[in-house]
Amino acid sequence: MRVLIADKFEQSGRDGLQALGCEISFQPDLKDAALVEAIARQQPDALVVRGTKVTEAMLAAAPLKLVVRAGAGYNTIDVAAASRRGIYVANCPGKNSIAVAELAFALILALDRRVADNVIALRAGQWNKKEFSKARGLFGRTLGLVGVGKIGQEMIPRAKAFGMPVVAWSRSLTDERAAVLGVERKDSPLDVAREADIFSVHVALKPETRMLIGPDFFQAMKGGAYFINTSRGEVVDQSALVEAIHSKGIRAGLDVFAIEPTSGVAEFADPIAQEASVYGTHHIGASTDQAQEAIAAETVRIIQSFKETGQVPNVVNLARRTPATHRLVVRHRDRPGVLAQVLDAIKAEQINVQEMENIVFEGAEAAVARINLDKAPSAATLERLQSGNKDIIELNLLELRS
Repeated sequence: MRVLIADKFEQSGRDGLQALGCEISFQPDLKDAALVEAIARQQPDALVVRGTKVTEAMLAAAPLKLVVRAGAGYNTIDVAAASRRGIYVANCPGKNSIAVAELAFALILALDRRVADNVIALRAGQWNKKEFSKARGLFGRTLGLVGVGKIGQEMIPRAKAFGMPVVAWSRSLTDERAAVLGVERKDSPLDVAREADIFSVHVALKPETRMLIGPDFFQAMKGGAYFINTSRGEVVDQSALVEAIHSKGIRAGLDVFAIEPTSGVAEFADPIAQEASVYGTHHIGASTDQAQEAIAAETVRIIQSFKETGQVPNVVNLARRTPATHRLVVRHRDRPGVLAQVLDAIKAEQINVQEMENIVFEGAEAAVARINLDKAPSAATLERLQSGNKDIIELNLLELRS
């Protein structure tokens, strides 16, 4: 299997892929047109990226089978284009959770103690204890979370270590789960905003989370509260954040921005970085040695599974629901051509197979196939199949409930 690695990737991961017998091409600086050309020239089976943007042109340049995002978020990959071409997209969720939570708390502490301003003053030859000795402290301050997935959950014990109560909202958070986590569940992000002294967002970028944090949210926040974003810039209405900084004294710690460079080193002209009340980092939440080693190991596991079994762990672009309306259950003797005859009959009625599995009983004398279809075969077709093939034990047509 040929694997093109078009981003930074740990040596342990490269060694692991080579140990699997993969042919590795490690070109961490490939971007844009150069990456398209490299894919076309090298014809890889799998492409591994971190922050590198993967476009439809790249996916079309070779018969790729798999794209692995060596990290959690995959918004830089054209997943829709990959799905159209039958290319698996997989990620490494949870492997950077501790690293991101650590950075979120670094930003909280830095805002509270104005660490960056302290450093700038000292480097300028200024001693200003009178100005910088003012801080609120974290003990007893309420931390608000929107999103309690793996990263959000890592925030909770760290908050408790600082003596901070936690309020939280997530679409899937129940009262029972909140009690287990030791947080107070709120009914909406706005309820979290109203109560929190410090707010941190930890949601994946999806259509339903784009601009989730907008003007109403910032209007609900307490004056002078801290706002932390280490998830994705696009989940926040950045202009509304700037307005809140000016009108309500909100202070922000941001590791992500609405528009970020696609390369590791570039000019950065986002005006929000010039705001005195904003502390920014360079989208480095996952960038610790511990996190990258864990991500490298998970990437190797994904590629190994695909290479050896054809199955892809953590795949993100398989349909959760298909247009199937009926399931044809075929109990049959395990003989050549039985299912071929069934599928030919289905094809003759212009019925499309949405999903299919065939499971063999112990002893390999009989099997059962479950075939999900986008409409029901006619009774006449089923009768012909049943009577015309002695190796079909039983046909059973089920209507699928939505």
